[in-house]
Amino acid sequence: MPEGARRRGRELALSVLFQSDLCGLRAGEAVGRLGATMDVLAEIWEMPPDERRKLRPEIEQFAVCLIEAYFMRAGEIDAHIERLAHDWTLERMPATDRNVLRVAAAELLGVPETPVSVVFNEAVELAKTYGTPASGKFVNGVLATLAREQGLTPERA
Repeated sequence: MPEGARRRGRELALSVLFQSDLCGLRAGEAVGRLGATMDVLAEIWEMPPDERRKLRPEIEQFAVCLIEAYFMRAGEIDAHIERLAHDWTLERMPATDRNVLRVAAAELLGVPETPVSVVFNEAVELAKTYGTPASGKFVNGVLATLAREQGLTPERA
């Protein structure tokens, strides 16, 4: 799968989890919004129709993988995030940061073929793009601690 498709898949997963978080959607309901959300993002990304047709299945497949990985371990992932985000409860945390961390933690714990360094880089970029000025540093710190605790190295050795 091209890295561009994975990057967009992460962004799609973030958008769907963000909607799920704010609207209280369950896994099936969240995945049900995938197509409509993909349509909106494809417009934002200014994807030409031929590229959209070619990459859409890969983007959506990876997004579903991440969304399902989160929902399968939501309690565990949220507990890790809250414990590692010193002085921040999930409810007080900016919704964007919370959901970037959810996507990244789901990938770290549920998609072992992705290098840890890629998960970090992608999460920090999403946080910087959609979060506050401090989001990138915050996300990186939480993920670094989670990876260390789980015994994950940058190469997943």
